[in-house]
Amino acid sequence: MTAAADRTVRTPSRWRRADRAAGGLALDLGLYAASAAFAAVTAATSTLPPHRAWGTVAAYGYLLAAVAVAVALAARRRDASSALAGLPARWAVAGLAWVTATMLPLVQQGVQRVAGRTDRAQEEVVVVEHAGNRLVETGTPYLGHDAIAALPADERLLGYTPYQPGMALFGLPRAVADGWWTDARVWFAVATALVLALAVRALRTDAPTDPTGRADRGALVLRGVQAATVLPICALTLATGGDDLPVLALCLLALALAAVDRPGRAGLAVGLAGALKLFAWPVALVLIAWAATRRSTGRLAAGALGVPALALLPALLVDRDALVENVLRFPLGHGLVTSPAQSPFPGQLIATALPAGRVVAAALLVAVGVGIAVRLLRRPPRTAAATALVCGYGLLAAILLMPSTRFGYLLYPVALLVWAPALTRPEPATYAPPDRGSSPECRRGTPGTAYT
Repeated sequence: MTAAADRTVRTPSRWRRADRAAGGLALDLGLYAASAAFAAVTAATSTLPPHRAWGTVAAYGYLLAAVAVAVALAARRRDASSALAGLPARWAVAGLAWVTATMLPLVQQGVQRVAGRTDRAQEEVVVVEHAGNRLVETGTPYLGHDAIAALPADERLLGYTPYQPGMALFGLPRAVADGWWTDARVWFAVATALVLALAVRALRTDAPTDPTGRADRGALVLRGVQAATVLPICALTLATGGDDLPVLALCLLALALAAVDRPGRAGLAVGLAGALKLFAWPVALVLIAWAATRRSTGRLAAGALGVPALALLPALLVDRDALVENVLRFPLGHGLVTSPAQSPFPGQLIATALPAGRVVAAALLVAVGVGIAVRLLRRPPRTAAATALVCGYGLLAAILLMPSTRFGYLLYPVALLVWAPALTRPEPATYAPPDRGSSPECRRGTPGTAYT
């Protein structure tokens, strides 16, 4: 998994041809059209009110983006150099899709929620906002076991905060004022956009001098950003819940910084992600393995491990038992209530269908983790692209085998795997000297002729 990727990220030829067809516009059209269909089906069939509300608005947003791409394709057929078919235009369409399919339904649900619609946000939004309020009032975002037990039975689930302490910061605006702009999802979106902008900027500073290579890198970065923002697996998640998107964006930023040889900054980025959610911790460990190949383990680990530790310290000092109850006992299935994350992946099916199924599923998960750890020790990834592949496939295996999981978690491996090709270091431009025998000036040894 790591050795082949260390040489280069070789995408399958069929995918490469599909990605480059019509300058990338053909796949753009397919993605936006399929997303429009998915949103329409979600609006018509979902049993979750926030999802139906998202689909009703997002279907039109994706359809508008698909029409814009169709216009660009028509312009390209008339003139291959048309500005409507260029990379900047594709970025503009992606931005349009993000605004109309993510931000517009998000803001609409926030406004309706303030007006009294309690079915316009998923539970994680309420949990994060309650955590922010408790952080202001008590100094810790967590309720202890006894406090959760004292809640009515149907409210105990919302009493748990199964996140790292940093996630409560997104709930602070709601603790100050009650408005659509204080909805935690708004701040998830703001943080995601800012962090991804930093990731794109980092990769652009590493762009090759050759215009063709720069265009290829730009197209790969765009595809990665699309996977992390406008495709339904992320757009739906952000508009209705959203706590995973800042974590994902920070992981992508960390990998981008690793690609441009900034291990210290990469450590800070993935450390901030780890201060929000446990999903970032495996990414941090793989990045530390990458840093070991460059003799920069200390610089990366200082941020990757130090930032989450500093975030945990206040909660640990204020109420250690509450921290353990929320961050360890509840996710492991030992809380007063069970997690609602029960998507029918293999781990969940094994846990429910077999005798001692939870033990079997946990053993399989541990076995995969040990296998990846041994592989990292024996052959650590030497490039950021290889690191992204290890993280993507590793998280995919973990999500499939966890006894309690949900479909939305797939946004992590999908985005990481699509992001990997954009992290490949561009080859330096080479200069081919002129053929001495073919040029009269060279044969005469004209002064000023230079060779490198």
